[in-house]
Formats: sequence, structure tokens, C-alpha cells
Amino acid sequence: MARIAFFSTQSYDRRFFEDQNNGHQFEFFETRLKSKTVELAKGFDGVCVFVNDRLNEEVLNALAEIGVKLVALRCAGFNNVDLKAAEKAGVRVMRVPAYSPEAIAEHALALIMTLARRTHKAYNRVRDGNFSLERLMGFTIHGRTTGVIGTGQIGRAFCNIMLGLGTRVIAYDKYPSEEMKNKGVEYMELDEVLEKSDILSLHCPLTPETHHLINQDTLKKMKKGAMLVNTGRGKLVNTAAVIKSLREDHLGSLAIDVYEEEEKLFFRDLSDYVIRDDQIAQLMIFPNVLITAHQGFFTKESMEEITRITLKNFEDFEKGNDSENDVNCKLIKDCG
Repeated sequence: MARIAFFSTQSYDRRFFEDQNNGHQFEFFETRLKSKTVELAKGFDGVCVFVNDRLNEEVLNALAEIGVKLVALRCAGFNNVDLKAAEKAGVRVMRVPAYSPEAIAEHALALIMTLARRTHKAYNRVRDGNFSLERLMGFTIHGRTTGVIGTGQIGRAFCNIMLGLGTRVIAYDKYPSEEMKNKGVEYMELDEVLEKSDILSLHCPLTPETHHLINQDTLKKMKKGAMLVNTGRGKLVNTAAVIKSLREDHLGSLAIDVYEEEEKLFFRDLSDYVIRDDQIAQLMIFPNVLITAHQGFFTKESMEEITRITLKNFEDFEKGNDSENDVNCKLIKDCG
């Protein structure tokens, strides 16, 4: 059976994979996979990685040199893998394309509801014996306009939720969904979605084209007082531009489950340390900003599905089977 080295692992990764293991040999490392830690993969057939592991050309060549033939992503995104370098090095890349779109869509809703009704502030107040309603006035979501950028599986799940709440849902996607159109989603050009949205939620993949999609120029096009929600990828948003827009009272509120420099922070307990990231420190000061640490995917159902599909990927790799979960330059148009 295949020998797999897991990187960026937490206690829950170990628990789910060990419980469902069907004979493979696993070793779990808490450290991220990068050039300085690649030697830990020596003697393994493959590595299993997560969103903040960095598989650039240097790392992939080093993996190939020590005999690693598989990179198994236990996530859907693959922007952290140099696919051209993987192909050249003869390393197969596989992923989990869909595990629970509803989990991430529901987390986006949780962020929106929390900011709209300030329940996080109310919770803290009541715990301190403060039952005042001063400065807790929110807004009704029903009747508002929700903008969705990206209507893949997660985006479609989110559209369904927001339609159910009685909002007008407008969307931008290069490839509009007929299913969503039939349900009442209105597709528009990006600028129009920016201009009309009271709530703007990002659900598009990170590509060179979408890197810093939300920037100084696009923020200016957004409606004054709008809410921006990002449960996609951190680098979709230019953090410095968002901070500036918040300070100028143009952007009304911000909810993020991802952050462009999250690999230095997320999935770690830094409660006894000084946070040396000035931008996220600034964001945490704003009363109209809500941050969670990449937990949108984190449900029991999602973890079970991630584990099941990843184990199936290991089997397909070992048997040499083709798989719809392969990621390579033949399938991806933009493989730069």
C-alpha cells in the first residue's frame, strides 16, 4: 500500500484519516510543506497537503528527486501548486473538487447574519451583564441585493440560500448557470454587480486574472456602505485597499474567512504571542469587521467527505487508474 506523508496536519486530520484508513501507511507532520521541510517526505510515495503548503517548482523538483510521485490536495483549490512544474517533474496532482459546497455557503451566511445583526457584540455584552441595545441596530437582509462573484458549486449553494432569504441575487461569472437563471439569479457584468450589491460575496477561484479582484478601483465602484464577504481565497482581496476603504467609510463592513497572508497565522494558536502582521491587526480594530480563521469548510460532513475522496485518490494513484480528480495542464486552461 502507498506510504503517504501528511503536512499541515491538525488533530482532526489525524483522527479522520486514521479512522477510515484502508491499509495505507500514514505519517503526520504539523509543519507546512516548503523547501525547508521537503526532506521529511523522503521515503514516501506521496504527500497529502492543504491550502497553505507551498508546492512551487523548487519543492516539486525536490519531491521528485526523493521519489515522491503524488501530491494529494485535501481541498478543492490548487493555486498553491505549480502545475507546469509538477508535470515536468512527473508528479501527479489530485484534489478533492467538491466535498460540501453547502458548508462554505452556510458559513458565508453566518458571517453576513452576524455582521447584519451584530450578534457577536451582543453576545459579549450580555456575558458582561450589559443588556443595553445601544449601538446594536442592524439591518434587515430581506429585500436587499446580494451580489455573487463566481457561481460554481459553492456560489450556487450560496445563491440558493440568499434567494431563500428573499434577497435579489445578481451574479457575475464567465459561464452563467442556466440552473441559477431559472431560479431567478440575474447575471450581469462585473462592474454592474459591484455597483448594485448591498452584500457582495466572493466564490470564484484564485487565478492570475482574479488575483486582487477587489482592489482600490473595484472598491470605488461598490455601493457606499456595502458589505464585502470573502470565503474563497485570501488573495482575491487587496487588504491594504480594503483597509483604506473602511477608513474612508466607503466600504460598510467586511467579513473574511480567508486572508492573503493567512499562512503565517491561520490554523495556529497564537494567543500567547504578539501578532506581527500589521494589516490583520488593523482589521481586528474595526468594529465593522468580522474575521474567522478559514473554518468555512470545517464541518463533520465535510471532513468525512474530504477523507473519503482523498483515500480514493490514494487508491487510484496506487492502481494507476485515471481519475476525474486529477489536476493538470491538460484540464486547466490557464496553467501559468
